[in-house]
Amino acid sequence: MQKKVHIILLNWNNEEDTIECIESLKKINYNNYKIIVVDNGSEKESILKIEKQYFDLCIIKNENNLGFAGGNNIGIKYAINNNADYVLLINNDTIVDENFLTELVEVGETDEKNGLLGSKIYFHSEKNLIWSAGGKVNWLKNKGTHIGLDEIDDGQYDEIKEVDYLTGCCLLIKREVIEKIGVLEEDYFLYYEDTDFSLRAQNVGYKCIYVPASKIYHKISRSTKPGSASYIYYHVRNGLVMAKRTGSSLNKIILYPCCLILFLKQIVKIIFIPQKRPWAKAVLRGLKDFLLGRMGKA
Repeated sequence: MQKKVHIILLNWNNEEDTIECIESLKKINYNNYKIIVVDNGSEKESILKIEKQYFDLCIIKNENNLGFAGGNNIGIKYAINNNADYVLLINNDTIVDENFLTELVEVGETDEKNGLLGSKIYFHSEKNLIWSAGGKVNWLKNKGTHIGLDEIDDGQYDEIKEVDYLTGCCLLIKREVIEKIGVLEEDYFLYYEDTDFSLRAQNVGYKCIYVPASKIYHKISRSTKPGSASYIYYHVRNGLVMAKRTGSSLNKIILYPCCLILFLKQIVKIIFIPQKRPWAKAVLRGLKDFLLGRMGKA
C-alpha cells in the first residue's frame, strides 16, 4: 500500500499559479495523496477563485500572511494530525512531472534514515536548465547555495546522493522527522528556514537525499539576480543564525572571528568603494541584528 502524502501549497494573491500547480499535481501517477492549500491572508477574490474551481479541496485560511515558515507550519500540523506518513512542501509556482512524487517516496522507503527528500528542479522557462540539484553549505561564509544553478542538464547530477540541505521549493519530509525535531523555525522570516530544518534533521541522524529522477519546473526568472538590500540583510543575518543554531562545535568557534572579518571588509568598502556602500550597509545591519539577537521581520 502506498504511503499517505499530504501536499502543502501556500497561496498569497497568486491563484493563477496555484491553480496551474494543482492541475499538474492532479496528473501525477501517485494515488495516495491529499492537497492542502494554505491561504496566507490573500485578498478575498484570490481564494474565492480557487474555492470555485475546487469545491472539494482542503483549504485552510489564515487571516494574515504568516510567511513561508508560518504558513507551511499550519499545513504541516494539519497533515500530522490527519495521519500523513509524509508531508510535501512545494512552491505554488511550480509544475511537476507525473513521476516526481513516486520517485521521492520510493527512495524515502529504501532507508529509514532518508528523512528529507528533494527533486531536481529546473527553470520553468528553460526546461533543461537546472535551478537546484540539492544544496551545499559553505561554513566559512555561513551561506547555502544551490548545486547546479544555471547549468545545462547533461546528466552531471543524475546520481542519488546525500546533500547538505534541500530547498523548501520541493521538500518531502517523513512524519518521524517532524515528530522528532518539530516544524520550521518561523523567526527567520525570510530565507534559511529550509536550510535550518535540513541541518536540524541531520543533527539527529536523518539524511537529506537528492533524487534526480524526481523532476519539477520552477517559475523563477534567470534575469532576476539577488542583490537588493533586503535580500542581503536577511541572508547575512539568517546565515549567521543558522550557523549558531545548527553548526558544529568548530563552526561555532570560528563564527565570531568570521563576524569580525565580515565587519572589517564592509568598513573598507564603505570608505574606499562608494558604489558598494548600500550593500555594505545592508551587510552591517544584518550583522548588527544577529549580534543583538533581533529576529523576525526587519
